[in-house]
Amino acid sequence: MMRDNPLLRLEALGQSIWLDFLSRRMLITGELVSLIQQDGVSGVTSNPAIFEKAFSQGSEYDEAIAQLAVQGRKTGEIYEELVVDDIRMTADLLRPIYERSSGADGFVSLEVSPHLAHDSAGTILEARRLWERVDRPNLFIKVPGTWEGLPALRQLVLEGINVNVTLLFGLPRYRAVVEAYLDGLAERSARGLPLAGVTSVASFFLSRIDVMVDPLLEEIAQQGGGRGQQAGQLIGETAIACAKIARALYRDMLISDRFAALSAQGAKPQRLLWASTGTKNPSYSDVKYLEALIGPETVNTAPLETLVAYRDHGRPAPTLDLGQQEARQVLQRLTELGVDLDVVSRQLEDDGVQKFIRPFDSLMQALERKRLAALNRQG
Repeated sequence: MMRDNPLLRLEALGQSIWLDFLSRRMLITGELVSLIQQDGVSGVTSNPAIFEKAFSQGSEYDEAIAQLAVQGRKTGEIYEELVVDDIRMTADLLRPIYERSSGADGFVSLEVSPHLAHDSAGTILEARRLWERVDRPNLFIKVPGTWEGLPALRQLVLEGINVNVTLLFGLPRYRAVVEAYLDGLAERSARGLPLAGVTSVASFFLSRIDVMVDPLLEEIAQQGGGRGQQAGQLIGETAIACAKIARALYRDMLISDRFAALSAQGAKPQRLLWASTGTKNPSYSDVKYLEALIGPETVNTAPLETLVAYRDHGRPAPTLDLGQQEARQVLQRLTELGVDLDVVSRQLEDDGVQKFIRPFDSLMQALERKRLAALNRQG
C-alpha cells in the first residue's frame, strides 16, 4: 500500500473509511479487494438505491435471476437471494479486518425493506430473518432512525443483533437513538447476556441537510440587510455544524455514568458514522464532508467517486473536534433567522424514506420483468 495515500492516513487519525456502494461486478472483478488492500477501505454500506443501481448495470445478475426464476422463486425471494449472496461475499472479504480489530471494524450493512420504515414489529421480524440468513458476525442490519425504528433498535440490540441506524438528520433524534441503544444494552445486561458481542453505529446524513437549508438561506440573503448578510455567511455550514454537535453529544455519552457501567461489562460505544458525504453542490469541494469531520472513533462512508477524489487531493488532519463553539453559534444563528432544523430534519426523514422506496420498487419491477422473461424462454 502507498503510505502517502491520504485515505490510508485516516486510520492513524482514528477514522474508518467505508465504501457506500456494492455490486457483484465489484466482487467479481476484484475492485472491492483492491479498495480494501490499496485504499484501506474497512467496511461497506448498502441500501435499496445502491442495489437498484447495481442490478441495472451490466448482466452479472442475469444468469442467477434466470436460474432462480425457473426454480419457481418469487420476485422478492430472488431479490433476497442475490442480495444475501453479495452481502455474505463482502462480509467474508472484510472478515480479516473484523478479526484484527476485535470486532470494531470490517462490517457490511444490509437494510430492511424501506416499506417497513414506520413498522416497528415488521422491522424486528425482517431484521431477525436477515441476520439469521446472512449468518455473519460482521453484519450490520440497517434500521431507519424513525420513531418506529427506535423500539426496533432496542429490541434488536437486546437480541444481540448489530444495528446501523440510518437516515438520521437531526440532533434530537440522534439523542433518542443513543438512548435506545443504551436501553437495549441495559436490558441485555439485566438478563445476564454478554454485551461484548453486539455493536451499533448511528448514520448521520450530511449533504442532504445543506441541500435543503442552503436555499432557505439564499432566499433570506437576497433580501439584503443585516439578516441577509448573516444568512449568506451560513450557506454550506449547517450540516458540518450539526455533525460537530452530534460529536459533542457522543462524547457526553462516553463519559456518562450509564455508559461507564455498561462499558465495564464489555459494551461498545455506538460510533457516529458520517453518511451522505458525496458533495451534491458543485460549488463546494468534492471532499467537503470528509475533510471537516476527521476524528477518532468515527466512520465515514463515501461513494466511490468521493473516495477517489480524496485519494487524489485529500488533506488528512484531525478536524472533527475543532470549532465546537463556532458550530453552536451556527445553529443559534440559524434559529435567529427562523430556520427550524426540527422541521428540516422531519422533512428530510420523510424524503429519505421515499428515496429508498422508489428505487426499491423500481428494482422489484425490473426483477419481475426478468423473472417472467426467463420463464417465457424456458416455456
